[in-house]
Amino acid sequence: MSTTTTSDRPASGIETKATHDSLADRVRAMQSVWILGVLVVIVAIFGVMQPSTFLTTGNLTNIAQNVSIWAVLAVGMTFVIITAGIDLSVGSVLVVSSVVAAKVMESMGDTGWGTALVGLVLSVVVGVFWGGLNGLLVAKAKVPPLIVTLGTLSVALGSAQILTGGLDIRSAPRVLQDSIGYGRLAGVPAITLIALVIVVIGGVILHRTRFGRYTYAIGSNEVSARRVGINVDRKLVEIYAFSGFLAGVAGILSLAQYGTTTIAGQSLTNLNVIAAVVIGGTSIFGGQGSMFGSMVGLFIPAVLQAGFVIIGVSPYWQTVAVGSILIAAVYVDQHRRAAAVRAG
Repeated sequence: MSTTTTSDRPASGIETKATHDSLADRVRAMQSVWILGVLVVIVAIFGVMQPSTFLTTGNLTNIAQNVSIWAVLAVGMTFVIITAGIDLSVGSVLVVSSVVAAKVMESMGDTGWGTALVGLVLSVVVGVFWGGLNGLLVAKAKVPPLIVTLGTLSVALGSAQILTGGLDIRSAPRVLQDSIGYGRLAGVPAITLIALVIVVIGGVILHRTRFGRYTYAIGSNEVSARRVGINVDRKLVEIYAFSGFLAGVAGILSLAQYGTTTIAGQSLTNLNVIAAVVIGGTSIFGGQGSMFGSMVGLFIPAVLQAGFVIIGVSPYWQTVAVGSILIAAVYVDQHRRAAAVRAG
């Protein structure tokens, strides 16, 4: 008669978790490869049609610079959507953060780095305030994220308009524009390098830290996350505050790039960022997504816009193409989830 000791038994819970994590990693990798393939095809088409114009260092650098601010916002949006949430307010939070920073910097009268740093801190503080408010209403008041962030979208934008009378402030410190807005390092725009650093840090946090694992856990199954001891309410507040923090950073970068606030120029920013993140494979149902995929998804509308302009097609077709790809991405996500349920 054989006996089985405790040490002989398989650690089924550990093995199951390891298998689940491995499967999730493979799914994220497949999503990233699929969307990267779409981007490569788009680039190849425009490259063949206009090789001397599209595939130039100058054009590719301009595309990267144009998506830099959206990339910063997309980092926070990726976290939010992975929790099965949404943040429609990022464009308005960007605006009100930049307005508060611009008004204070204007009142200081100085154009040096001291003033610029004060503006940066204020922009970030305002962003964290609005993001934290979103998180509290979602986590504690249990108001659906769509309703919460739709409301703060209006309130934040209205606050910016009240502070400025609806007129843009055009007195951003020159040092911001010269060093960040127009500055370059080894030929690469400074604003693009800043965005790249933020994206890399965001990717490390999402994929290599406990905070990131908890984000996936909340999106996969919030009830289970609570049962295993995750403080879901606190994490949701932190995630939305993180999104607001990055909107504040984006606000100061916007001031640096344009030299003015953009009160009327961010009306579609939230939708563009959300579309990019979803196109990049982050599931609107939560629990799945990657930072790499979000960044690839971000470049698709930018490449389409630049390509249409170069080949002489109306840039309005870019909106049609992005919308079509977005619908296709959500369809693929739904189909994949249904297949997984049938297989499970």
